[in-house]
Amino acid sequence: MIRPDFTAPRYERLREEAIALLALGGPLIAAQLAQISMSFVDTVMAGHLNPVGLAAVAVGSSLWMPIFVFGMGILMSVSPTVAQSYGAARFGAIGGHVRQGLWLSLAVGLAAFLAVRSCSPALRLMQVDPAIIPTATGFLNAISWGLPAASAYIVLRGYSEAVSKTRPIMVVSLVGLAANITGNSILMHGRLGFPRMGAIGTGVASAAVMWIELAILVIWILCDRSYRRYPVFDRWERPDWSQIRRLARLGSPIGVCLFMEGSMFATVSLLLGRVGPDVVAGHQVALNVASVTFMVPLGLSMAITVRVGQAVGRRDFGGARRSGMVGAGLSVCFMSLTALVMATCPHLIADIYTNNAQVHEMAVSLLIMAAIFQIFDGAQVSGAASLRGLKDTTIPMCITLVAYWALGLPLGVTLGLILGGGPRALWIGLTAGLVVAAVLLNARFLLLTRRLLAEGAHRDLSELEDEPAIAVTAGAGN
Repeated sequence: MIRPDFTAPRYERLREEAIALLALGGPLIAAQLAQISMSFVDTVMAGHLNPVGLAAVAVGSSLWMPIFVFGMGILMSVSPTVAQSYGAARFGAIGGHVRQGLWLSLAVGLAAFLAVRSCSPALRLMQVDPAIIPTATGFLNAISWGLPAASAYIVLRGYSEAVSKTRPIMVVSLVGLAANITGNSILMHGRLGFPRMGAIGTGVASAAVMWIELAILVIWILCDRSYRRYPVFDRWERPDWSQIRRLARLGSPIGVCLFMEGSMFATVSLLLGRVGPDVVAGHQVALNVASVTFMVPLGLSMAITVRVGQAVGRRDFGGARRSGMVGAGLSVCFMSLTALVMATCPHLIADIYTNNAQVHEMAVSLLIMAAIFQIFDGAQVSGAASLRGLKDTTIPMCITLVAYWALGLPLGVTLGLILGGGPRALWIGLTAGLVVAAVLLNARFLLLTRRLLAEGAHRDLSELEDEPAIAVTAGAGN
């Protein structure tokens, strides 16, 4: 039997890449865990008020989050754009990318602000209990004030990630989590002289946290000398509509992907609502566990985008390929470990969430399905991130739309609801969609990087920015 030589140059490069990805992605993973903890805290603290407050936060979140996620996807175009300029050592161009990204964030933030404040008719259309609507509307109006700040923060976060500065993102997110808990406690219960606002206070606190996080990151960038080589705030400039259009064109497919993926899970929850509350509750337990573990590959995927983008910027297409493959491997390995825990200890996990026998039984059944589901979820988010690093977003959008909405959801509904297979069969459909997305996204990344390696790095990337398909994928747009 021939044993691999792990000291050989090839394996040494893989090891170095894994270390680099984990060093870059570790703070981003912590930041993502802090972000999801904010939602958890809002839900738990609202739940201790009264059922109407909890329902208002849940209903309000189901409306504002998809809007925000779509806008966030558009603004995520800043990260690969800056990463490629960073890799190409075109540091002078980075400031322009960020400034134009901030102009774009202003438009996105204002659009999100107006959209969220216009959701009241949707509440009536959804036939929400009239007792919930006033509080839900107040919550939405309150949180809407933070969306312009959150949009600008995403741009500056993408910039910081792209120049390999991820520790500030972690610190800001942890401060935001602490501020969110404190703000909820003060505003919900009317402490320190503030009026008692109930569930609406969670919206006010969340909006305030968005502005606090933006302010801290701006101050950090201004004060940290390592940022000064990238002239971002040394001057201002008018909108460059051609560059803004390129950022929007690159980011819009990302926004569509994130929106459609989130709406797919929301649709599943609504469909299961016809079966009964125990089924919905068990489904929510399994989905929540999978969402928490998903934060690790999600944080790592942001590092993958940066590493791939930086490699493309310096025309190291082999390095870009290696970053994507190692990142996918790390994500799948982690998700396999958590899948093993979920498959072998579902009763212990379900005990954390509920003591209701029916809900517990359903949660255990679906946790086993979620164990399989999340392995491919880790693979697909890594593949999509690698392609973002190549600035390839339109075809991945088509892949995910087909995988989720043309295959996964219809198959799940057919097996679970039409043929009577129940919730587990519905999850089989979702898993099938993820399998297809994971395979196709990673296959496309391997295909494109192989093509780039075959073409070589003989062309100047600045000449490629207006060319379609593989040329843009190769790192154009800087």
